[in-house]
Parts: sequence; structure tokens; C-alpha cells
Amino acid sequence: MKKIFTLIVVFFCFQLTAQDEENNTNEIEFSEEEQSVKRISLGLKLGVPNMASGTFEYVLPVLNNRIAPYINYGAYDLKVDMTEIDLSYSEFGAKYYFNEKGKGFYAGLGISSFSSSLVYNDVSLSGGMTGTGSVDLNIDTTILKIGVKTGGTLYFSFELGYGFGTIPDSLTFNATSGSVSESVTEEIPSIPGIGAGGIVVGNIGLGISF
Repeated sequence: MKKIFTLIVVFFCFQLTAQDEENNTNEIEFSEEEQSVKRISLGLKLGVPNMASGTFEYVLPVLNNRIAPYINYGAYDLKVDMTEIDLSYSEFGAKYYFNEKGKGFYAGLGISSFSSSLVYNDVSLSGGMTGTGSVDLNIDTTILKIGVKTGGTLYFSFELGYGFGTIPDSLTFNATSGSVSESVTEEIPSIPGIGAGGIVVGNIGLGISF
């Protein structure tokens, strides 16, 4: 009887030890998996229509690390012929990664706001006069895009897409020359990435993830 009891105790202890080792192994695997997902990314994007913008992204711990909200912002000045353009570009939305590690190929959906202030320096007025005038142009679009992002602490990305929105082909504003003020209509200058039906999205990015 004592031998049977001893065998039962030994077997029970062995089972507890095996279960504890299994739990420790699962915890280590889970810890390694969590460490392999770099949730925060900070970087710079170069391309159209943003020209140059900063970007922030966070991979959510849901749906196997596939959803990542993001925000891009950039501001710059541009001169086209005799028109000075003060631009700012902002975009926010979410990416869906096909990989479970928050990297690799993805599809994105977002909303962009393209705000600009245009100064026309060579406006033809009646009587042969030349005047100047300014006007604001704000464009809101819905962005659809696809892209790819590498893993690691230092990452690179590439994406292509299109922003669907209504873009006018001309602007009406008041131009002045001395004491003379006159309402004029001018065509929108050629801004990289902006067309009649929307905005082309194409850029490369680099930054750090942690």
C-alpha cells in the first residue's frame, strides 16, 4: 500500500513539473511573439502629394496585429511660374496588414486634407494693367492605397494609391493694382499629384519602429 501511495505521489509531482515547464515555454513563446511586433513607427515620407511629411503609426493588439491607425502631416512652399503656393497636407486613416507582425503588404483607407494659399503675382487686368491677388484652395479626399513596409528597427516603405475628391479647374478672386481692384478667374497651377478627378498618392518612406 505504501509503495502504491509513493508511486501516486511521484506521478503527481511529475505531472505538476511537466505542466509548469509547459506553461513557462508558452510564456516564453508569447513573450518572443510580442517582442517581434514593433507597434510604434515614426518616420518621413517623400513623394506626392505630400512632397515631404512626417508620419506616425501604431499597430493595435487586435485582429492578430493587422490594424494600424496612422497620421501624416507636412507643410511646404512651392512656386509655379509667377504663383506662390503655401501648402499643408494632412492624412489620417488605418492600414490593414496581411501579415500578423504589423509589417509586409497592406491596404489602407484614409481621409486627406490638402490646404493651400495661392498668391498670383502677374494677373492681367483691364486697361493693360498687371495686378496681384490671393485665394485659398482646400481639397478633401478619400484615400485608397496599397503598400509594403519592411520589418526591423529601421524600416522602409512604399505605397501607391488615389484620393477621390472634387477639384476645381479654376479659381475666382479679387486682384489689385494700386487703387484698382477687379474680380478675375485664373486656372489652378500645376501642383504635383493633383489632377481633375483627385490626388495621386505615391511615396517612399523610412523611419524607426519600436
